[in-house]
Amino acid sequence: MSTKTPDPVFTPLRIAVVTVSDTRTDATDKSGQYLLEQVQAAGHELIEKRIVKDDTYKLRAVVASYIADDSVQAVLLTGGTGFTFRDNTVAAVTPLLDMHIEGFGELFRALSHAEIGCSTIQSRAFAGLANGTIVFCMPGSPGACKTAWEGIVAQQLDSRHKPCNFVDKLKKL
Repeated sequence: MSTKTPDPVFTPLRIAVVTVSDTRTDATDKSGQYLLEQVQAAGHELIEKRIVKDDTYKLRAVVASYIADDSVQAVLLTGGTGFTFRDNTVAAVTPLLDMHIEGFGELFRALSHAEIGCSTIQSRAFAGLANGTIVFCMPGSPGACKTAWEGIVAQQLDSRHKPCNFVDKLKKL
């Protein structure tokens, strides 16, 4: 007689969503709104959704405060990952990370290539871990956020996803 191991229990995470933009408002922030809706639909707790100017030091301060907050387990950033003078997410967030998750950017660009072709080479999407907090940095378009969420982020923030996910590497509440 075979015994089946029961499915693990879903562990809801506490997540902050940050849109990096000099021009978006709550009314025009489709990418941040998409991520907010997906976080809640997945059963996670939204800690905060905010828009931060694409300024290295302001953005670094905001992300650092989430990393230092004992109640925030994940930060989802959208925007500021392109190749313009005002795209500062990489410069702002990279120094805060204890470990880089190189596979996130690689996989994101592979998934994105199927949608937008070689234009995906201009994406500097990246992720990492810091103080038990996972930080995903995605491009600013709603389509890119959907690609990242559906293709990678949702599974890696789901404690039931096998063979592995990041939930056991995050702060315990």
